Amino acid sequence: MLSSRNLSKAFAKYLSPKTIAVPCGKVTLTPVLEKNEEKYTETLTTVTKSGITSVTAHIPVGLPRTFQRYSHTDVKVPSFDDYRRDSTLDPNKPSDETEAERKVFTYVVVAGMGVLGTHSVKNIALDFIETWGATADVLAVSKVEVDLTAIPVGKNVTIKWRGKPLFVRHRTDQEASAMEGLDMNLLKDPQRDQDRVKHPNFLITIGVCTHLGCVPIANAGDFGGYYCPCHGSHYDGSGRIRKGPAPLNLEVPEYEFTDETTILVG
Repeated sequence: MLSSRNLSKAFAKYLSPKTIAVPCGKVTLTPVLEKNEEKYTETLTTVTKSGITSVTAHIPVGLPRTFQRYSHTDVKVPSFDDYRRDSTLDPNKPSDETEAERKVFTYVVVAGMGVLGTHSVKNIALDFIETWGATADVLAVSKVEVDLTAIPVGKNVTIKWRGKPLFVRHRTDQEASAMEGLDMNLLKDPQRDQDRVKHPNFLITIGVCTHLGCVPIANAGDFGGYYCPCHGSHYDGSGRIRKGPAPLNLEVPEYEFTDETTILVG
């Protein structure tokens, strides 16, 4: 509440008498400031062509007239209730009473976005990994059927399988017995012959040298099996490395006997 002294200072420039010239002489205008319990009333007498008029202005208590234009008391505040949750519409309700509802909504949204994001990442990863797989033309020949009766005893045939040479060797009974009884201490990559063949007389291996990927020559070398002339690796009749730089035996692919004379590789 403004005191009388402060009120006079606040409205000093408005309360000062002013003299203006009119056709009939001079008229002195003196603003009159009245006070009641709710507001101050300022009455200003003015002179126009039509005569002398009075203008009355109401000033709220405690608010100087010079600051009245900055109060924005006539601005309508917009309502954002349409964007708020139903549990938070009441401004008098404490926030701890709506905490559970707000957390549930947040958790549901986060969980839903997490599931959606995980599903999307999984599909992208699977599509990317599938690009590493074999092409359609390779998959078309992913399985090959071999007629073992067409391979003479003691001979080796080479078949193209998945872009690699496939060795199918028809071993003699003597060669099969020698490979079965070989001492494991003589091998660089110890493997029993029984673990590498499903029939004692037939050996199926991938014809790629385990050193640098060359193609060995069949029925050659110091052990009568396979020989890689590029770097001098010698394999025996079971495709096991016996001499040279190759670290591992020739790889045995997945295959099965469909009958007694036919195998399916792949």
